[in-house]
Amino acid sequence: MNIPPIRVAFSTCPNDTFMFAAWANNLIDTENIEIDITLADIKELNQMARFDQVDVCKVSFFAYAFLRHKYVLLDSGSALGHGCGPLLISYKPITIDELPFSTIAIPGLDTTANLLLQNYCQYVAHKRVMLFSDIIPALNRREVDAGVIIHESRFVYQEHGLYPIVDLGDFWEKQTGLPIPLGGIIASKRLDSETVEQLNRILRRSIEYALENPEKVMPYVRQYAQEMDDEVIKAHIELYVNQSTISLDDRGQEAVKQLIEMADSFTLIAGAI
Repeated sequence: MNIPPIRVAFSTCPNDTFMFAAWANNLIDTENIEIDITLADIKELNQMARFDQVDVCKVSFFAYAFLRHKYVLLDSGSALGHGCGPLLISYKPITIDELPFSTIAIPGLDTTANLLLQNYCQYVAHKRVMLFSDIIPALNRREVDAGVIIHESRFVYQEHGLYPIVDLGDFWEKQTGLPIPLGGIIASKRLDSETVEQLNRILRRSIEYALENPEKVMPYVRQYAQEMDDEVIKAHIELYVNQSTISLDDRGQEAVKQLIEMADSFTLIAGAI
């Protein structure tokens, strides 16, 4: 069945480009589905999904909690794992009692990072939203007291003389006994169920191809990770692409369910979603 090009959006982070590389470069059977790809920061991706600008999109699970009435979560493509959650860092020691009075940089109000920060300390009042890649420079300039870092920033922050305050993912894991659900791939409910099933098959095929043939997809990954060396790229992929990325198992599904319940239980900050 011929259908118009599917609007697909994901981030430039190595785990996303790794997952989609085979699909984007026609290295696998795409079942005659054409795609129109947009790459963007996670904060922008969440907004694109919110305003129905895409058909398939990588989003934070916090954002998905408030989009699930119009999007379905694909079985493939989720970022879940152990020891890979957002980190709260600073240029100075800060106690949890000081956090309500501190200015904290976050990579988006509707990001899972923000939800996990709120889970750790519910009374953080002074947040500053910025691109995830701008948080470490902002700390170096002392523009904020602390910041929640994600993606590859967790591998390099110590090189800047910054200190960990708490691993928000570790806090979640100890609290729930479940892997950390960070983000997933969602498809618009405007698409018919047959197309959604096709998209999930193709994405799974793309992920499995990348895992079996990493050398063939790395040029695409490096294209969007030019400032990262190969060791950081490899560490990033190994941390965020795992069996749950291929297909969500029961524990992965339970982790997503609990995170969504947590999101529903928090009072949303005006304009967050």
